[in-house]
Amino acid sequence: MNPTNTISVNKLAGTRILVIGGTSGIGFAVARAALEHGANVFLASSQASKVDDALTRLRTLYPDPGSQSRIAGGCACNLGDPATLETHVRGLLEQATTTTTSTATEKTLLDHIVYTAGDALGLKPVTDPTLTVADIHAAGTVRVLGALMVAKHARSYMRVSARSSITFTSGVNGHRPARGWALAAASGGAVEGMARGLAVDLAPVRVNTVSPGAVLTELFDNFGDEEAKLAAVERYAEETLVGEIGRPEEVAEAYVYLMKDRFVTGTLVHSEGGKLLK
Repeated sequence: MNPTNTISVNKLAGTRILVIGGTSGIGFAVARAALEHGANVFLASSQASKVDDALTRLRTLYPDPGSQSRIAGGCACNLGDPATLETHVRGLLEQATTTTTSTATEKTLLDHIVYTAGDALGLKPVTDPTLTVADIHAAGTVRVLGALMVAKHARSYMRVSARSSITFTSGVNGHRPARGWALAAASGGAVEGMARGLAVDLAPVRVNTVSPGAVLTELFDNFGDEEAKLAAVERYAEETLVGEIGRPEEVAEAYVYLMKDRFVTGTLVHSEGGKLLK
C-alpha cells in the first residue's frame, strides 16, 4: 500500500494534539492512538509526577525515532481550584503550543484538544442532609468549569478550521444514572449541552463529546484488593449487552474518529457496550 494514496490513516499525521487528562486511563490510550496515527502529542495532568511517568511510558512503548520526535512533552495543570482555574488553563495552552529547540522558541498551534480530565467521584446523594452548595460546585469544577475555561481560550491557540476539533467527555450515568449519582448525571448532562452550544460558538472548529460506560482503568484500584476489583469488573460487565467491561484502547477509537471526521460536530458518541439498551 502506498501511504501517499491513503485517505484515512494519515488524517492525523503531523497534527498537534493536546490531551488533558492524558496520563492514565482513556486519556493515555487516546495519546497512544494519536501517536500511532502520526500526530504530535502533548499531555496534561494534575501532577507533574504523573506527566513525567506517562511520557516515560510513551517513550518506552514507542522507541522508534519518528515516534520519539512526536512526543511533544507535557505539563501539570491543576483544574480543581476555581480561583486559579483560568490562569492555569492559559498557562497550559501556552506551554502546549510552545516548541523549544536548541536555537529558538517557536509557537505551534493546536489542531485538536481532547479533554478527559476528571477527579474522583466522591459524590453524595442530593438527599444527603450534609450536602452543601460547595459540594455541588466541587462536583463540577474539573469536568464542567475546567472544560468551559479551555473552550473560552482554545481558539487563540488552535488552527481555526473544520480540520480542528475539541472533544469532551461525559459518561453513561448522565443517561442512565445509578442510584445516588444525580450529581454525576448533572455534570455529564452539562458537558453534553455545553459541547452542542460550543459547536455553534466556535465554528468552524468542531466540538463533540464521547460518553463512555464503565471502563477498566486505574480507578478500579479504589475498589480494594484484587478480589473486590474482580467482582466490580464482573458486575459492570453484566450490565452490558456485550458481556464485557470497556477497555481504554477501545474507547479511544471514538475520540480518534471525532478528530478525523471533518463533517461531524455537535455530536455525542456513546461507547458503553449496550448498557443503555439492557
